[in-house]
Amino acid sequence: MINLTIALDVMGGDQGPLVTLPAAILAVENIPYLQLILCGDESVIKTQLSQQHAFPHPRISIMPTTQVVEMDEKPIFALRNKKQSSMRKALDLVQQGKAQACVSAGNTGALFSMAHFVLKTLPGVERPALISALPSNDPKQDVFMLDLGANVFCDSSVLYQFAIMGSVMAKEVNGIDNPKVALLNMGEEDNKGSDHIKQAASYLVANDDINYIGFIEGNDIFTNKADVIVCDGFVGNVALKTCEGVARMVYKQLQEIIKKNLIAQIMGKLLSRPLKKLFKPMNPDQYNGASLIGLRGIVVKSHGNANVMAFYAAILEAVTEVERQVPTKIKDKLEQGLCQKA
Repeated sequence: MINLTIALDVMGGDQGPLVTLPAAILAVENIPYLQLILCGDESVIKTQLSQQHAFPHPRISIMPTTQVVEMDEKPIFALRNKKQSSMRKALDLVQQGKAQACVSAGNTGALFSMAHFVLKTLPGVERPALISALPSNDPKQDVFMLDLGANVFCDSSVLYQFAIMGSVMAKEVNGIDNPKVALLNMGEEDNKGSDHIKQAASYLVANDDINYIGFIEGNDIFTNKADVIVCDGFVGNVALKTCEGVARMVYKQLQEIIKKNLIAQIMGKLLSRPLKKLFKPMNPDQYNGASLIGLRGIVVKSHGNANVMAFYAAILEAVTEVERQVPTKIKDKLEQGLCQKA
């Protein structure tokens, strides 16, 4: 692809330009057709890029901004008062057609509110969703989960839309021809769960274009039973944070055991390569880059505490979604799905 342009909110995140700018340099070095528009404090950007011998660069331009959305700011305040911020300007560039995607590590609530306001939703989409790839038992196959926190409560129609959008992501990003879609529930039986979960299931059963496999429980999130797992934002966010916490706890306890026991230290050295192979799929850096889907543009959200490689992974996610024309594919699939539901 020629002239693929992405706008970066370089001021967002816990460390801002210290992370986003080295990741930007890495991206243009590794993707020869990528152009970046860096939105942020012009003097800071020029100084840091010059220190890394990366300015001027033929495929890097700067959009000067005078404001920053702080990580603890309320979304409504940021939406109303931070129109000159790096986050808002990056989204404006997508809306104006000057960039094909936006990547930010900034305030999640503010990014969601601004993106929704600036880009609007695709026809037939009631609410955008936050979706991310997660590891599974199959190291070659990730699982997509949505919503991860953008919408606290979702009725049956919204869950149905999420299922369609998630199916498109799994097909276009992971290359799965007929993704298995499941609803996250408190049991696998048809009579389990709330009324809106059951109603969403009935919509999916009636849609021949969606490979709906039924309900799954939380212990099956990583089993590769489903390629796409659908839930509301409250459930998805709690499930995700719980899983991350358990993974960190196990890793930390394993380190403590090895430190305190001589035999364990010896075994740890002998097993260092298998252990690295075991924990590599759980490394959050390679899964950094949740997407706000359902919008008329591509927006990728990086973790606020992302390091350089993690933010670089978020840029790569945006590149993939642009190349696969994800919003257009979602729009087409939704039109088919909503017709079947009607």
